[in-house]
Amino acid sequence: MTTRPHRFLSAAIVAALAVPLTGVTRPGSVPAPVPAPVPPLVATPAALGERYAAGRAEILAAARAAARHGDHRRAAGLRAMADPVRRFLSFDGRDGGRTVEVFGDLSGAERVAVLVPGAGINLDKYRALRDGSTNLRNALGDRSAVVAWLGYATPNGVSLQAVTPGRAEEAAPRLRAFVRGLAAARPGARISLLCHSYGSVVCGRAAPGLDVAHIVLFGSPGAGVPDAAALRTPATVWAGRTAGDWIGGLPHASIVLPFVTVGLGEDPVAPGFGARVFAAGGGGHGDYLAAGSTALASIARIVSGQADGDA
Repeated sequence: MTTRPHRFLSAAIVAALAVPLTGVTRPGSVPAPVPAPVPPLVATPAALGERYAAGRAEILAAARAAARHGDHRRAAGLRAMADPVRRFLSFDGRDGGRTVEVFGDLSGAERVAVLVPGAGINLDKYRALRDGSTNLRNALGDRSAVVAWLGYATPNGVSLQAVTPGRAEEAAPRLRAFVRGLAAARPGARISLLCHSYGSVVCGRAAPGLDVAHIVLFGSPGAGVPDAAALRTPATVWAGRTAGDWIGGLPHASIVLPFVTVGLGEDPVAPGFGARVFAAGGGGHGDYLAAGSTALASIARIVSGQADGDA
């Protein structure tokens, strides 16, 4: 248990348990077919083209299922995702949706950023993840790729799941396997793990032993650990928070109860955590990858290997 003032622990418990049933109706109520197994990642243009075509077929199958269910908004959104210019390494429309989308040329990328989103991101709210990934890819320029890894069923934004590590523990093995497969497919590429909000907890659970250059925590409620050393990673750990991010007002603590751990660990931007703090400027919780933002410029410098000391 993390040692913090009792009032902070009490606040964490009250915040978690006051609304445990909020958002019980998830986008997962829309049916989707079971996707076919995906082969190991091979980062050649031909092999990637086959993976992208298979991902497009899965999206269209999910669109047809949504239309039969009567959810025409979901069906229209999925048909837009199936645009041939887009590149999905995998797609699963069940339980809110799990997708892995590539922005840029993965086959020739020297720098690859794997972006892990936080609570509330799903097929119906995917636009925010796509826009942020596009902005980051544009900031990074040529010879780079961004992979938007929505590889888990995210918790609802206001729920008990959002202040407990359960969803992160389920997601971490998938993220770890994906990053290791990516490193094997692109052995010369410099891989960075970018973790927004609750995605920081996913990255924290997946981090031990991962061969990545950087782990970047932003808008983070915690990474499920007391300090950066507990991530047990050779990567450089960075953290940043915008001036207007409401998450800075949350209690950063964790307490182990009989059946659940409430709270997500220490504050990654606190000096005692041990991360390198990057300049994030103004803006709110959803503005880190906004075009022209200070945070976007800092994260792009980190991924590009241009940040020395504090970004």
